[in-house]
Amino acid sequence: MNGSKRPVRRRGGRAAFAAALAALALLAGLPAASTPATAQQDGFDYRLAPQRIADGVYVLIGSTEEFSPANGGNIVNTGFIVGSEGVIVVDSGPSLRYGEQLRRAIAAVTPLPVVLVINTHHHPDHVLGNQAFPPATLAALPGTRGALEAEGEALLENMYRLTGEWMRGTETVLPERTLAAGPLEIGGRKLELLMLSGHTDADLAVLDLATGTLFAGDIVFWNRAPTTPHADIAQWLQALEHLEGLPFRQLVPGHGPVATDATPIAQTRSYLAWLEQTLREGAEQGQDMTEMLEQEVPTRFGDLDGATAEFRRSVIHLYPAAEQAALRSR
Repeated sequence: MNGSKRPVRRRGGRAAFAAALAALALLAGLPAASTPATAQQDGFDYRLAPQRIADGVYVLIGSTEEFSPANGGNIVNTGFIVGSEGVIVVDSGPSLRYGEQLRRAIAAVTPLPVVLVINTHHHPDHVLGNQAFPPATLAALPGTRGALEAEGEALLENMYRLTGEWMRGTETVLPERTLAAGPLEIGGRKLELLMLSGHTDADLAVLDLATGTLFAGDIVFWNRAPTTPHADIAQWLQALEHLEGLPFRQLVPGHGPVATDATPIAQTRSYLAWLEQTLREGAEQGQDMTEMLEQEVPTRFGDLDGATAEFRRSVIHLYPAAEQAALRSR
């Protein structure tokens, strides 16, 4: 693990605006915006409840809904591993409030310090809690840091739009430490880091060797349709094959419940294979995007939360490339 530059905080106008808003509220005799200390008292409580799934391994399971003000962006699974010398966090959640509440949830389990916060990839529900942790603990693959640096502000703005006041005070904070594939011993715990791609250009999975717990990040979804804004389906299918060959005993998907077998991998693979085939065949048949958007999701995927909405988003994200590939093959 190599150190890199100090993380860049995206401050600017939002912090100044919040301060001005608070001042105006006080002048008007209205309650000012909540501070981190009062976040759980003003209704913005994620009610995080760590579940112990193995010796020293805890997960916090989010919903499988869309982002909304009702859930505050908590549609993600995060977790932490308690070693003999410190705690390793896997993903920091969707907001500053979440990150702060995650730290309190960890402190209720162990007095040991957080020594590493792993960002499995750059999507906002996995990284926007970074701000709550010491900068020197934040770590990711180089590709994740680069993508967050390039897209972080836009992702942050979108989360403010989708979830509202839950995001108050949240800024994008880049990981300071660089991770690489291979073994990692930290905090008295031995991990195996797996560098993958497919969901994004830089996806990281984490295998805790002592318990066989695999944190798969968003390479694996279970009972929730996969999201595809940065997807390469061919690479994603290869990543799933790689994960399936690992000697895991518990599987923590990026979204959905914990499993003890490879069922979530099979479900994710089945959906992605159907999606790839549907897009390819539609392009080969000359269907336009409007026709593709009108297609129905097969009944076998009807139980996946968000299936219809995610299929339509995937058409928008991926169909232009499928059309180009079909044109080149003629």
